[in-house]
Amino acid sequence: MTTPSSAPTPVGHAGEPHAAGVSQRLNWLRAGVLGANDGIVSTAAVVVGVASATSESLPVLLAGAAALVGGAISMALGEYVSVSSQRDSERALIAKERRELVEEPEEELEELVGLYEAQGLKPETARLVAVELTEKDALKAHLSMELNIDQDDVVSPWHAAFASGVAFTIGALLPLATILLLPHPARIVWTFIAVLAALALTGYVAAWIGGSSRGRAVVRTVIGGLLALGATFAVGTLFGATIA
Repeated sequence: MTTPSSAPTPVGHAGEPHAAGVSQRLNWLRAGVLGANDGIVSTAAVVVGVASATSESLPVLLAGAAALVGGAISMALGEYVSVSSQRDSERALIAKERRELVEEPEEELEELVGLYEAQGLKPETARLVAVELTEKDALKAHLSMELNIDQDDVVSPWHAAFASGVAFTIGALLPLATILLLPHPARIVWTFIAVLAALALTGYVAAWIGGSSRGRAVVRTVIGGLLALGATFAVGTLFGATIA
């Protein structure tokens, strides 16, 4: 005979983000996808612009390496600062809510009841739910209902910075390697192709993981990359013609 488990039965549909740590995983995904896309586009734009102005490989290598290193550091630092600000705000709100629960428990309970009523629950049901959740974990109930925050799932700036910097570097290596390993002038054409294919892939994967429209994400990223590459190619060609 099977012994019943005391663990709560999982709820929700497969693929929906109900598990703990959702904010952390989405934070990694967002930082990684943004970093990869920026690494691909920005580095490709630099090397294509330089390669369209000269047939020499050394200037392309130097410009691409500088774009890769500077961009990776910039992306990591930007993510760290941005997510740190978000984390500090969340921690301040958690501390404020914890203090209010200690100083004004009755007022906080009535506030929670009102919030559940605003969601459509009958007054008696709203009070029952509020009381039961308060007895179980008052802070968690208030943070979830009032602020949509989970105190155990506060985003990490270090995770975001690492994911963004590494993803930028990986993304930047693709156009840099493509344009250095192929002969001039075919390298520019193949760099265009490689970059647009990579952007289509990152857009598709991001949309697939996030559950949004994959076709729209692919079109959006490819068009953005094409505009960036086209603009720098035009600038590089004009500059090269002027120097010549």
